Amino acid sequence: MNDLIQTAAEAGNFKTLTAALRTADLLSTLEGAGPYTVFAPTDAAFAKLAKTTVASLLADAEKLKGVLLFHVLAGNVNAHAVGQMRDGDKVKTVSGKDFTLGLKGEAITVNGANVTTRDMQARNGVIHAIDNVMMP
Repeated sequence: MNDLIQTAAEAGNFKTLTAALRTADLLSTLEGAGPYTVFAPTDAAFAKLAKTTVASLLADAEKLKGVLLFHVLAGNVNAHAVGQMRDGDKVKTVSGKDFTLGLKGEAITVNGANVTTRDMQARNGVIHAIDNVMMP
């Protein structure tokens, strides 16, 4: 089974995320033992960001790292586990900051971003695709 980075690459819609992880020197972290849960913005999610936002993130590796780690949880949290949580729960990310979980029927949101694809399993965790880039 592939690691998180290989799984994201094979999915084909996380090219911008993978490039940002490389810029922030986080590839080795997500290739490591883990386990991690990644709420991964798709290429379309990154395309929604203002060009000035993207430029400022790429110019500041530490800021970029903080934004990317805001999308990562320690542990393997699949959609079933998320479904056991409550709407409005705060969830601590690897960045040390919390995001807010939204549960409405079968729909899952994180800080307002919709989870569009769930449970892409990897050797060292799980990826859930989201439709927006979350800012801490």
